[in-house]
Amino acid sequence: MAKKVFIVLFVLCIAMSPVMAESKLDYVNLDFWQRFGDDYLYCYIKHSVEFNHELKKASLKVEEYRQKVKVSLGKELPSLMTAPAYLGAQVPKIDNFELDTNAFILPFLANYEADFLLKNRDKTRSEKKNYEAEKFREKAVYIALASDVASAYINIIKFDRLIEIQEKIVKNNQSLYEKTKLRFDNGISSQTDLNNAQKNMIDAENELIEYDNGRQNLLYELAVMTGECPQCVENMKRGKFDNFSKKYTPPDCIESDVIFSRPDVMECEKKLEKAKIDIRVAKKEFFPRFNITGVWIFNTISPGTFFSWESSLASIMAAAVTDIFAGGRKIANLRIKKAVFEQLFEDYKQTDLIAVKEVNSSLYMMKNDNRNYLNVKRKNEYENTNLNLINVSYNEGTLSQMDVMQGQNKFYEINKVLVNRRSAYLVDIITLYKACGAKL
Repeated sequence: MAKKVFIVLFVLCIAMSPVMAESKLDYVNLDFWQRFGDDYLYCYIKHSVEFNHELKKASLKVEEYRQKVKVSLGKELPSLMTAPAYLGAQVPKIDNFELDTNAFILPFLANYEADFLLKNRDKTRSEKKNYEAEKFREKAVYIALASDVASAYINIIKFDRLIEIQEKIVKNNQSLYEKTKLRFDNGISSQTDLNNAQKNMIDAENELIEYDNGRQNLLYELAVMTGECPQCVENMKRGKFDNFSKKYTPPDCIESDVIFSRPDVMECEKKLEKAKIDIRVAKKEFFPRFNITGVWIFNTISPGTFFSWESSLASIMAAAVTDIFAGGRKIANLRIKKAVFEQLFEDYKQTDLIAVKEVNSSLYMMKNDNRNYLNVKRKNEYENTNLNLINVSYNEGTLSQMDVMQGQNKFYEINKVLVNRRSAYLVDIITLYKACGAKL
């Protein structure tokens, strides 16, 4: 029978383990990340959820509060303890009654606080509210990490694209410098033209170095957030910036229910509920405690066998325990709990306002950055048309190759602005995701 019970419990534990693992992934709403159409980002999000050390720390904190609930629950139950001991004593003889001077005693002490007022039950409920609040804090940490991973990834592929464009500008500026130097040697260009060409080449190379530094730092950050060694950043794969999030369109408005179900708002709500229970417990401290104590001692001092009723001592006591001269302390404790409740209530209202502000701000920035991106996109199309006209003029022989390269550089500069604007818009979507508590 015991073997069958063990097998059933083992199967239940196995069946429940994937559910527990899945709940952590549900924190970050993996369906949302699939909409961007980038498998690498999706994998990095999953990898960070599994291996990030900050997330593991947050989960262990939740486990700590879960065990505190069990400790509080254990205090509601009766306690039983024993303390086997050797006893050596000199006992005077009384008539024909003689006691052993060397003895062994085995006492059992049982104690139970009858929870007529449900004070201990409320203490357990209070610990449970703490546990629930910590779970929402854990969820907020998961969402924040997923947002940071996504923002870092978007900026990395942005730098990939900027570096591609900047390398073309560097190549053009090197060619322009060489052609300007040749013209200077032939007396066609001035020293000023040559110096300006060299300055442009140096500036382009410095900008390329800055892009590379920015990308490398973000790769290190992404490695740390995913629990990988920063030395392995060269092996971190990623997609193309131009192919990222081509089909996903974020919502234009957010329902109020989404805002008020954010993890930080729910955490404040649970803390408020805990504070309310703590006030109830503080009020019940004014009433007596009802303790039931039982003692049963087996010994070898008295005549009779060791476990016989004749040789044992037993007693039971029920008492109403009341503290004397403790009213001032209890009143102060009650006032403290009420003050904590008022603080948490103000914190809850402030958190609600911040939640609404963050969502509205994220929506506003996202819409404006999208408009900015579309305007720059139109400007880029005009510059592309100008470049085509320059190429036509070059083919007709009315413009030089230097004019073509200068026109290309203008087009590349607009391309860089376009990449930055689109990147800002994509990061705004991630910010909105975080502001909505992953319910986007």
